[in-house]
Amino acid sequence: MKTLLILSSILGDRSHSKELADHFVARTRQFDPDGAVVVRDLANQPVPYFDGNTVGALFTPADARTAEQREVVAFSDSLVAELFDADRIVFAVPVYNFNLPAQLKSYIDYVARAGITFRYTEQGVPEGLVKGKQVVVLISRGGKAEGTPDDNVTPYLRQMLNFLGMEPTFIAAEGMAMGELAVQEGVALARQRIDALDLAAAGEAVAA
Repeated sequence: MKTLLILSSILGDRSHSKELADHFVARTRQFDPDGAVVVRDLANQPVPYFDGNTVGALFTPADARTAEQREVVAFSDSLVAELFDADRIVFAVPVYNFNLPAQLKSYIDYVARAGITFRYTEQGVPEGLVKGKQVVVLISRGGKAEGTPDDNVTPYLRQMLNFLGMEPTFIAAEGMAMGELAVQEGVALARQRIDALDLAAAGEAVAA
């Protein structure tokens, strides 16, 4: 299997979301030691800000694009290709100021492409086109908000990923800013939930 790991923390190796991602990858190695892991680090490989020029490039017919617009579209195409090429997609998401990092939001805007990663049926119903993937979202949060109205990240990512055809599993390490004991407990619980995932069965399902 090929795993696409999307990191979005600005803290590098000090990131708790990356710590969870590293544990997840180590866990997959137990079932699939030869599986490929592609890392998209949105902090070290920033996605350009999604602005009017970006929209203009994506919505300009291919034969009318400028050289600059072709570069924008080619970059977006490369991100989309990574999604479709992966069997498993893992998002490592820290919570900043009650929401997801800006770099991850820009990434999502670049891959949400009408007619490519989603479409509307003749009845006007949206249909996601990124299907058949195991998708896991690993969240690290300073406080404790999972399952409460203060959790803005999970509902948004669930709605957005569902819209693109993905059915994510969410695992959160909470209390990362509440003292060392809370950090240890939060990370341990998240690791247990990662270990409980049936990664071997997921691999067999994709291969089938």
